[in-house]
Amino acid sequence: MSALFNFHSFLTVVLLVICTCTYIKMQFPAILERKTGFRGFFWKAARIGERLSPWVAFGCFAIERAIFSFQEDSDPPSLHEVPRICLV
Repeated sequence: MSALFNFHSFLTVVLLVICTCTYIKMQFPAILERKTGFRGFFWKAARIGERLSPWVAFGCFAIERAIFSFQEDSDPPSLHEVPRICLV
């Protein structure tokens, strides 16, 4: 399912974009120097990560807890359960 139709996945993608843009801006500031155009979106995400870093960190922690607490407890399939594909 696309991340646009699942709210939990959408929040995860937004937080990952904010964290990634902030990291890139700290390591390579010239890349996100322009505030307009296509790179302007990433500059704004980096600015959010810089100014709201405690809230972004809390959001990342909350998403991590949600992923691990709501994850289904299913074992990976064993070798005899994997469907075999025969090419004839």
